[in-house]
Amino acid sequence: MSTDDRANGWPLDHRSATDGASSLVRAGDVSSDALSARLGRWTHGDGTLATRLARGIEALIASGELRPGDRLPAERTLAAASSVSRGTVVAAYADLAERGVVERRQGSGTRITGVAASVVPPSRPGRGEALFSALPNAIDLLRTVPQISELGVQLIRDHKPRLDLALLPEADPAGLPALRTLIADMYTAEGTPTTPEQILVTHGAQQAISLVVNALVGPGDIVLAEEITWPGASDSVGLRGGTMHGIPMGPDGLDVGALEQALARLRPVLVALNPHHQNPTGTRLPAAARHRVAELAAQYGVPVIEDRVLAGIAFDGVVAPTLAAERADAPIIVVESVSKWVWAGLRIGWLRADPVLVRRLRGARQLADQSTSVPGQLLALDLIARADDLRRANSRIHQERLRLLQSLMAEHLPDWTAEPPRGGLSLWVRVPAGSAAALVRVAAAHGVSIAGSAAFAVAESPDDHIRIPFTAPDDALAEGIRRLGAAWREYRETLGMSS
Repeated sequence: MSTDDRANGWPLDHRSATDGASSLVRAGDVSSDALSARLGRWTHGDGTLATRLARGIEALIASGELRPGDRLPAERTLAAASSVSRGTVVAAYADLAERGVVERRQGSGTRITGVAASVVPPSRPGRGEALFSALPNAIDLLRTVPQISELGVQLIRDHKPRLDLALLPEADPAGLPALRTLIADMYTAEGTPTTPEQILVTHGAQQAISLVVNALVGPGDIVLAEEITWPGASDSVGLRGGTMHGIPMGPDGLDVGALEQALARLRPVLVALNPHHQNPTGTRLPAAARHRVAELAAQYGVPVIEDRVLAGIAFDGVVAPTLAAERADAPIIVVESVSKWVWAGLRIGWLRADPVLVRRLRGARQLADQSTSVPGQLLALDLIARADDLRRANSRIHQERLRLLQSLMAEHLPDWTAEPPRGGLSLWVRVPAGSAAALVRVAAAHGVSIAGSAAFAVAESPDDHIRIPFTAPDDALAEGIRRLGAAWREYRETLGMSS
């Protein structure tokens, strides 16, 4: 049953019952009026009325609007709301029960069958592992390990740790107070008023994402993300037994209209977005779309992880404000680190969130690894104090590296085209023909490791893109693209394409 078949084509609002919004499910009980509205023109079509009603309910289950454990309305109330006889609803429920779609129990009503797993499923290899699996003796074009600017090298060499802080008898799991204050001041200066109590220092941005996912996601929960994205978040969700649902993207990144529909329809517990020079597509979400995301987070009360690790690498100098700056009451969790714009080897990251959540994550952090390395935090103090200068220097370096990659591709891959990003560390390239996964295998035989669409796709997606980082040293990048060009020519011949 398509959206057009429903009386109410706009997805329902799933906020709490106290806010006055129409809701399909409240505390596990399905509203008869809302269910009737979402079923739409179900009386039209083939089969008996009972068959058509059962078919419509199954469609809502398949779309995720009805979930395991949800209790359907009583036969009499649904019949009244749908203007049919009670016997029609009884027959539809009986049909669904006979096929195992629902279960009917005296005293507890009719519920959608199946329950969320009570334990996390066995660990399975994550998609992100492929990005750290370059073949021996192969050119590694898998990882985005940025170059260090001269200013970064100078600051690292000149660093003199404050021993009064380094010799503290016990480190706070939330981070050194001086560093939390500095990060808070940095956000405030950039237009996002922040207090130190809103900052939690971590071992890189990935740990920050994992802490949030572990705290907010449980087995059976749904998390929304761009349909193509860095796998660190989706792998973390999978380890918790949750499900990542991909939101369509356009030339400017996330389709915010599709996000709104998914928020209403799927009842997610979390949204994970990478709106600034998105990895791997390189897209930058426009200002109006960023503002709408913040409005939706506030409207639905769903926390949003905003991954900003690449925001400062802007070739045109445009660094968008945080989503949190768009609306103060939106539950936005900002995640960032120094690894991408200073030194990949320094695993210092942080998150900015509501102080209540920070205190909760602080306790989880203490159980995980006690605290972040104090020497690393002390070095971060020096680097964050020069954040603007370091980001500009890093942006200049990688803008030149993008130009180098473009010239190499013009020489070795002349029939390939790609829209150059306005920032970030990689190029998202559409393969002119064939399968990206097949090309990855041919490239491996030629001694160059690359990642295709499958490494970044949240769900099934066209197998037609590869990511090419422009962070490798000149010689490695040049040789890698030469080998990729040879691999493409060999693969193209298998497709019957002329040179």
